Amino acid sequence: MSETQPIEHPASVDAAIVSRMSARAFLPQPVPRATLEHILSVASRAPSGTNTQPWKVYVLQGHRRDQLVSQVCEIHDAMRQDPTVEERYKEEYDYYPERWVSPYIDRRRENGWGLYGLLGIGKGDKDRMHEQQQRNFRFFDAPVGLMFTLDRVMGRGSMLDYGMFMQNIMVAARAQGLHTCPQAAWNAFSSVILPHIGAGEDEMLVCGMALGYADSAAEVNRFHTPRETVASFTHWLE
Repeated sequence: MSETQPIEHPASVDAAIVSRMSARAFLPQPVPRATLEHILSVASRAPSGTNTQPWKVYVLQGHRRDQLVSQVCEIHDAMRQDPTVEERYKEEYDYYPERWVSPYIDRRRENGWGLYGLLGIGKGDKDRMHEQQQRNFRFFDAPVGLMFTLDRVMGRGSMLDYGMFMQNIMVAARAQGLHTCPQAAWNAFSSVILPHIGAGEDEMLVCGMALGYADSAAEVNRFHTPRETVASFTHWLE
């Protein structure tokens, strides 16, 4: 198809983007390797500064996935029993700001309590909060876990490239009837994850992602976050 020719079904492109959500419950149905390879191939068309293509992807399935889930869940449980354990597990980069300000803190709270409210988790229910947080470290039961790494030598601009690559994965997955959930929750456990996946010492963990067929019957997948209007974040200059 010519680069100047419009997409034949533009509504399907929009639908793939708009229907993307962070699924938090998946079916055990396996995803064929050919499908995963197709998604990653399509995603690799993401732009990157001077075509550096800085992404490295590790696909976890079966026993290797289950091993990592077991290791990290055990550590997560230990953190609850002894908060000092948490000091051994730190993120390599700041995903969130050190100081939260409005409107970002307001959106964060709306997101957190909206999800917990849907699940009937009260503010003081630490047991269920811990359980729900640990769902991250089970990939929300998705059969496929993705880990993304970046060579530490690369600059901050490569994180921008990475975001576009990951968005391509999520949209391409929708085209295959799949859902995803990008997960920064794994970042604190890079010291466990990187050796497990065989990453080199020069690599840092960017984040993880759950991928699979969403469980449409799960209550949690009814949770869709709101978006600001175009008028609220756009400045028109003429």
